[in-house]
Amino acid sequence: QVQLVESGGGLVQPGGSLRLSCAASGSQLRIVVMGWYRQAPGKQRELVATITNDGNTHYADSVKGRFTISRDNAQNTVDLQGNNLMPEDTAVYFCYVGRQLFGPIRDYWGQGTQVTVSS
Repeated sequence: QVQLVESGGGLVQPGGSLRLSCAASGSQLRIVVMGWYRQAPGKQRELVATITNDGNTHYADSVKGRFTISRDNAQNTVDLQGNNLMPEDTAVYFCYVGRQLFGPIRDYWGQGTQVTVSS
């Protein structure tokens, strides 16, 4: 199994910054991808950013240029730095891990952390 512990989140003023962190633990992690998704009230969960083992990143168009994802493979952690936050960034943010032991990649999710952008 994989356990994910998120930290960060909270209330941020528009234009402000926030950093989310997530640590993965467990035996035989064999993580192939880590990332962040978010879900706003009344909306479906959507991708924010992902990063692979070799550092390839992918961002949602809505956060390009404002958010940066980074990863420490040795520590099995993934961070999300968000700058110039906007009210539409308000959502519950979920840490994501894709793990591959045998066969297809299996998805694991954190419990979620609330980010509210408001004055």
